[in-house]
Amino acid sequence: MLKHNEIKKGKVIILREDPYEITKHSHVVKGRGKSVVQAELKNIRTGAVLQKTFHPGEEVEEADLEKRSAVFVYSHKGEYVFHEENNPSSRFKLDEGVLGERVNYLKEKAPVTTLLFGEKIINVLLPIKISLQVEEAPPGVKGNRSEGGTKVVTLETGKKIDAPLFIKEKDTVEVNTDTGEYVRRVQ
Repeated sequence: MLKHNEIKKGKVIILREDPYEITKHSHVVKGRGKSVVQAELKNIRTGAVLQKTFHPGEEVEEADLEKRSAVFVYSHKGEYVFHEENNPSSRFKLDEGVLGERVNYLKEKAPVTTLLFGEKIINVLLPIKISLQVEEAPPGVKGNRSEGGTKVVTLETGKKIDAPLFIKEKDTVEVNTDTGEYVRRVQ
């Protein structure tokens, strides 16, 4: 059990029988020295975000999540199929609604980490940085240098990102999966 002052960013708690990750928190001092913790929580199963205030004396249960390695196989009509890392016959599916933005970074045979809550797979985690090939890139146009030297390129998964002017088709780029931003060109 976590006390109200132990609630911090990154912790996973159980609320309404669902696991919630604390994405933001702040201690707020109210009148007469009472402090509360205001937190933003993200439901790991559905992706829904909510605001909650925790008062002194209030306790919440910390979630026990298990992580296992898996591999992405393919997608079909909004369902994404994975298999356990060393057992290709042990497959499972997750819906696009559960995965959210992560679907923009999944390519065949990509390693992922599954999150299990009560022996049930509820979501996957991606590496922070992944390498993807550029499928479409307009030519870099020199000119107005008052603007940043970027252009929109399309990656092999269909995701569009801003990249520097020197990036061209068939280049491999590294992308941050948390922010969706270009990191660097991979040699």
